[in-house]
Amino acid sequence: MNGRNGGVEVVVDGVARSFDGGRIVALAEVSLRIEAGEFVALTGASGSGKSTLLNLVGALDRPDRGTIAVGGRRIDRLSDASEYRAAVVGFVFQFHNLIATLTALENVQVPMFGRGLARAARARAAEELLQEVGLGQRLQSHPPTLSGGERQRVALARALANGPQLLLADEPTGALDSATSAEIMALIGRVRADRGMTVLLVTNDAAVAAAADREVRLRDGRLLEAEPAAAGYS
Repeated sequence: MNGRNGGVEVVVDGVARSFDGGRIVALAEVSLRIEAGEFVALTGASGSGKSTLLNLVGALDRPDRGTIAVGGRRIDRLSDASEYRAAVVGFVFQFHNLIATLTALENVQVPMFGRGLARAARARAAEELLQEVGLGQRLQSHPPTLSGGERQRVALARALANGPQLLLADEPTGALDSATSAEIMALIGRVRADRGMTVLLVTNDAAVAAAADREVRLRDGRLLEAEPAAAGYS
């Protein structure tokens, strides 16, 4: 379960998305190519379309126009995207979305249900992942007893549960202080290097964006110039 599947190429071509009957244009003809194994940071002001683009790549939403291919597979019109999300993508969100009544070990196992693993195998894989993110001593802890950084570590372990090839992170350090943010970004960097995953991360933090290979900026639903990220967390 603790797989090293490598990354996938992501190709977004002419994608548009609007809401409220077309009155709110979230994305306007966006085209973007992310190489397999590349780490790209999406930046821009609030309302620029960052999270909308992330959700489209994760097949949590569909574009009005344009195409999205991940690993050479069109995902913009999947009739059922659940298998794609379970097998290819790992998600990390700003507010971790952990289940408070479950232990850290149990939270990490949630994506594994329905994957054909026996209970003991799920528990063993989850323990390995929590060890990998530095929480081997907190297996039986519940989210309310963990710090913000520890909760994000659990969330990252859960995102890795099915050996994803693409990690999508929406403001993963937005609720953390700068020191803890640096720790989480260093962890994401190590996990990405170890597994060869493609990473697409949304952030408004320049130091977080600097951890990426490349920064892509959005303004009013349109891409601005893409550029290499500056030196930052390592």
